[in-house]
Amino acid sequence: QVQLVESGGGLVQAGGSLRLSCAASGRTFSSYAMGWFRQAPGKEREVLAAISGGAILTYYAGSVKGRFTISRDNAKNTVYLRADSLKPEDTAVYYCAAIKYGGRWPPGLADFDSWGQGTQVTVSS
Repeated sequence: QVQLVESGGGLVQAGGSLRLSCAASGRTFSSYAMGWFRQAPGKEREVLAAISGGAILTYYAGSVKGRFTISRDNAKNTVYLRADSLKPEDTAVYYCAAIKYGGRWPPGLADFDSWGQGTQVTVSS
């Protein structure tokens, strides 16, 4: 397992952008595939994006492809999510998560076993 802390959320107007960060503990960050997820009140948690340990493989949900970009800096033990053209329906708590990747691509929500505490993103209309 790895300890994860998200940051960068806040209030933004529709059409604006945010960059979320997820800082990880440990010495083997590059061994973990990372994902970004979100959950709005009363709704199920949804997968947004995933990135492999070496940043060669990426996955995006259709709802965010072209608007959101996942990246990582293994020297800083950090994964990022750039969210552009934000809409009110993007309002949610955003989570990052990690798995010691075992070969399946893309990983599913249930495959991730380390989770951050979440950061609130609110998009006003």
